[in-house]
Amino acid sequence: MMNNHFADIILPLAYKGQFTYALPDEFAGSVRRGSRVLVQLGNRKLYSGIVSRIHNTPPPTRNIRPLLSVLDPEPVVNEIQLKLWSWMAEYYMCSVGEVMKAALPSDLCLEGLAEAPVTEKYKPREETFVRLKEPFSEERLNEILDSLARAPVQLRILTVYLDLAGYIPGGSMQPVRKNLLLREAGAAYGSIDGLLKKGILDLFEMETGRLVDYDRPLEALKELTSEQLRALKELQKIFSDKNTALLHGVTSSGKTELYIHLIDEQLKKGKQVLYLLPEIALTTQIIQRLQKHFGPLTGVYHSRFSNAERVEIWNRVGGLYNARDYKLVIGARSALFLPFRNLGLVIVDEEHDGSYKQQDPAPRYNARDSALVLASLHGARSVLGSASPSIESYYNTLSGKYGLVELKQRYGSVRLPQIILADSREAYRKKLMVSHFTPQLLGAIDNALANNEQVILFQNRRGFSPYLECPECGWILKCVQCAVSLTYHKGIASMVCHYCGYSSSIPSHCGNCGSPGLQTRGFGTEKIEDEIKIVFPSARVARMDQDTTRGKNSFERILRSLEEGQTDILIGTQMISKGLDIENLTVVGILNADNLLNFPDFRAHERSFQLMEQVSGRAGRRTKTGKVVIQTSDPGNRIIRLVLNHDYRNMFKIQMEERKAFNYPPFCRMIRISVKHRDRALLNAFSDFLARDLKAVFGKRILGPEYPPVSQVQLWYIKNILVKLEREQPVSRAKMQISRAIERLMKEKGASSLRISVDVDPY
Repeated sequence: MMNNHFADIILPLAYKGQFTYALPDEFAGSVRRGSRVLVQLGNRKLYSGIVSRIHNTPPPTRNIRPLLSVLDPEPVVNEIQLKLWSWMAEYYMCSVGEVMKAALPSDLCLEGLAEAPVTEKYKPREETFVRLKEPFSEERLNEILDSLARAPVQLRILTVYLDLAGYIPGGSMQPVRKNLLLREAGAAYGSIDGLLKKGILDLFEMETGRLVDYDRPLEALKELTSEQLRALKELQKIFSDKNTALLHGVTSSGKTELYIHLIDEQLKKGKQVLYLLPEIALTTQIIQRLQKHFGPLTGVYHSRFSNAERVEIWNRVGGLYNARDYKLVIGARSALFLPFRNLGLVIVDEEHDGSYKQQDPAPRYNARDSALVLASLHGARSVLGSASPSIESYYNTLSGKYGLVELKQRYGSVRLPQIILADSREAYRKKLMVSHFTPQLLGAIDNALANNEQVILFQNRRGFSPYLECPECGWILKCVQCAVSLTYHKGIASMVCHYCGYSSSIPSHCGNCGSPGLQTRGFGTEKIEDEIKIVFPSARVARMDQDTTRGKNSFERILRSLEEGQTDILIGTQMISKGLDIENLTVVGILNADNLLNFPDFRAHERSFQLMEQVSGRAGRRTKTGKVVIQTSDPGNRIIRLVLNHDYRNMFKIQMEERKAFNYPPFCRMIRISVKHRDRALLNAFSDFLARDLKAVFGKRILGPEYPPVSQVQLWYIKNILVKLEREQPVSRAKMQISRAIERLMKEKGASSLRISVDVDPY
């Protein structure tokens, strides 16, 4: 055994203790912190785990299993990643194993049975290449070419090969893909065999990878405007004193161009940069803009990549196996887990966006906050960017925690869009509505189409109709597993639950009274698509929501069509609200602002303002002034009036007053404990037990237990307990007390069938 002959291993499990294994002598020198190893757990299961510590303190148990094998020549996880995992596990009250499972590409997480061999999921992609059998002299090569005069196909293949390989007498040659050679030579697959038998050419396998590098000429950076230059200098000044700055710039103010100059500074220093975006849909346009300047240094990471592609991106960011480095990574929230070695800058664009928050499963982390911790571990700087910052981030600038830089003008002095409020209630009363469209919106669309301009329509609900209802008795078809109505999807002729995925056929009769003629209620993006085609039959219409973007390249296809002017009207959910920069897009319609405002959440008004402001910002981003039509049954609503004037500061002021009065963030910290059970009575009993236990420690800081708006999902009944903690008090002790209370509950008879999850900062 080695001197330090034990290793603590992180396994991808929801277990908060340590797994300690013995280190056999054969692994001396090959096992380090961050190494990926194979171990046995229990009698049958095998897992790959990550070494977190090597030591010589034997665990209290007698039977200590040895490591079975070391899976990689180099550690796949570095020291800073392990520190980040540890922080996330502690802060978000989960196990390090759950963080590991979220962090690593799934092809690096092996699992199997002891009686069967466990094999690697990831296999490097190899292709067949062609080379000369030996380094022929120029004279000998000419002789070979002359000898092939009577074999024209072979002569053509060899000639094309020499051209593709970049042959120069005495110089080096590039390997040539066999498929490329045969295609360029116009030859059949077996045509090369004669050259192989004659000992002229040789075939060999070479790893090529699955990722395609940018190979076009790079463009110089654009010169900044005086306003952008001022903002850049302010950011640089802030970074001499603070690690984090908030860039508050109105939509189309040129924030991305500022980011590009900041990125360029870091790359010239040899540093890496992480550029986070909340939605995969946003990456397409941003990637194109950044690759034009930074080319093959730019990598992209999100869930639409295959597992094998994610491993290759991981290796490139970590500089593993001589892979070409990615210095700049653009990605959704999971990109923060990549093995950065020398991070100089973190950019969190649209920092206010709720998509940065992971809901299920654990770790239920906020990527924005975790990215700031990652930056601090690297000693890097962070920029949070938004046209409508989160209340918490803006509050942090006022308290001096973050620096603040503002861009108040649109790039090129383009005017902010004109916003029109359309009273849908009045239009319905006067019978002026056409389907779900007010006269003001129809007029704006009509004018845009007449001028060959483009339109986007925002409806934050997918499907055709939220539910079907019996007009006789009011019966609504509900999910058999969840306490929600099934959404009608006309395109697939099904009723679908958006919580568990359950689907059923469309009923022809009421399930209660048997009456025929069920009616649709409400509307989603699918219905809007159908009806806008009827109202504007010559318009080219597309839709962007979860249903139309399931394919790997579906985002790119829809956006390319919009950019190239092949789409006149794009209908979509939140996906279309951010980042779109389309020159000819002049009209934006928000079809149902009331849906956003009337949501049971303390952040509903803030998020409504942000969403409407972001959607509005898509209109008129170049020379033409945009027009935004907000349809609402309550045009006097104060949040809508603030959107009308792009008045972020007053929205912030109003929200701060309300949150202080009712003790909501940023004036307190919140932890939500969700208790789930398949039996409603037992759930009530166990959740009451936990709430009493917590109230004995925290008193009035405990709210609940209460059923959430959706009180059952996948046959599990749910009750929530909310913990509100003073901002000034250290939260670690409170978390420890919450964990102990949960442990006490789980020791109660029958509690083993409970599911309990803890969500820190559940907003």
